[in-house]
Amino acid sequence: MNIFLTGGTGFIGSHLLLALGKQKHTVIALRRSRSKPCINIGQEPMWCEKSMDKLELSDFYGIDVFVHLASVGVSPKSATLNELYYWNVLVMLNLLVKAHAAGVKRFILAGSSAEYGLSADKYDYIPTDAPLLPTSSYAASKAAGFIAANAFAFENKTELCYLRIFSAYGEGQYINNFWPSLRAAALSGEDFFMTPGQQIRDFIQVELVAKSIINSIEDQSIVKKGIPYIVNVGTGNPATMLDFAEKCWADWGAKGRIIAGAKPYRANEPMRFVPLIVKTEI
Repeated sequence: MNIFLTGGTGFIGSHLLLALGKQKHTVIALRRSRSKPCINIGQEPMWCEKSMDKLELSDFYGIDVFVHLASVGVSPKSATLNELYYWNVLVMLNLLVKAHAAGVKRFILAGSSAEYGLSADKYDYIPTDAPLLPTSSYAASKAAGFIAANAFAFENKTELCYLRIFSAYGEGQYINNFWPSLRAAALSGEDFFMTPGQQIRDFIQVELVAKSIINSIEDQSIVKKGIPYIVNVGTGNPATMLDFAEKCWADWGAKGRIIAGAKPYRANEPMRFVPLIVKTEI
């Protein structure tokens, strides 16, 4: 297949390129000038160097699958309200329009578990049809983008697979996220200061996220024209953040201590944020 990818130099996109390099697909990946993947991806794709809002219809000619991972404002990075809605809604929708006009058949979009927001308090395991009740501007922009893409797929009878990704972690992740900051402290022999850690999350290795995306690209049976296929991407094995941290700490043989309770919980932080995983899904 011929695949066009945005976000190829990001955390998940870099791991996806590494995995795709082992497949027999032709990959064209968008990047800004001189930007590089977060990890060593081995075989390089064909790079398209331009701003995402400068892509043209001709950039999608001959493409079978459009994989859109690029997003602005992913925590802990920030963006203004205008930036969030411009990139995560308007630019994204414009890309769908151009790709569809160029003949692209399948669209794979990366969503965020944060779209569920307050629904986390209503479900032990959040189903994909739970109400989207975001509590941040970033999550709201992703939810708005999903609603726009969902309607686009219905109206244009396209194949859309929308993956809401939960707590992914691994090499190349932004250093101020939980897992990389934990690992940095462990490898340097320092203590790690965290909240009481009773938040329950579904932590998933980024390699498994990449595998889910590849399955959504290759599996011809899961997506039907005009019927968006929405998937929670997680393991189905929730754990408290403290339990997860202590397991990683032991695996790394860390010499320091985990100081739970040294930091307060964030305001309005959900204590349980766990997806319903249907084992027959990707």
